[in-house]
Parts: sequence; structure tokens; C-alpha cells
Amino acid sequence: MGTKSRETIYGGSVQAAAERAKEVRTEADRLTCEAWNKRMLAFKGPAQPSPTLGDALNAGYHYLEVRCLGCDTNQTVALDIVRRPKATPVHELERYMRCKDCSELRGYPYKRNHLVALRRTKISASDPPSHWWPGER
Repeated sequence: MGTKSRETIYGGSVQAAAERAKEVRTEADRLTCEAWNKRMLAFKGPAQPSPTLGDALNAGYHYLEVRCLGCDTNQTVALDIVRRPKATPVHELERYMRCKDCSELRGYPYKRNHLVALRRTKISASDPPSHWWPGER
């Protein structure tokens, strides 16, 4: 008389639960990033609390849009090449951002950057920079 192994009995339900957990985690990360984007675009902050780098990448947001307040330009930073742990909150990246154009003009690293939003794509002609919602003309 043979017995069924635990893999045969519980294998399907364990695998289904793991897939469902992955889907729910991705959805939760997406909603967290969308809420942060809406707060940043509507109120210009506060940037804290923010999603972590790992959450943003898991949700499909691979770029961070940054605005230089000195020369009024928007740039994107790829989050997958940032040399920080994936548990680092996005708002902590702001202190390391330097505007290349302003720094070259002044001759020293110049910081006047402000976090705008998380993006799925880079800034291009077909996908222009984000705009602040209230009062932007």
C-alpha cells in the first residue's frame, strides 16, 4: 500500500499561494508608488515617506524624475544602476543629486535638485517631463 508524498498533496496549493503573494506584492508596490507620485505632483512633497528602490523597481518604475531649481531642467535617473541597497527609500537619493549643467557652469558640485516623480520611461519628445498640478502655467 503506497502513500502520497507531501509534494503531491500540498505542492499545487503552495505554488498557487506563492504566485498569488507575488501578484499582491507587485500590486501593493504599484499603489505605493502611485500614491507617492500623486503626493509629489499635487503638493510638491513631502518626499517622506517614500517607497524603497526595490518597491519602485518591482512596480515597474525604473526612473526617477529630478528637477533642477537652478536652471529649471528636468532629468531622469535610472534606478537600476543606483549603487544603494534596494531597501533605501527614494527620498534619500535627493541629497546625492547634482545638476551637471549647473556644476559645470560654477566649477563645483552644485545641488539645487528637487524630486518630482517616479517614471516608467525616460523623458523624451513623446513622453515629456511631469508638471506640477496646482498653479503650473
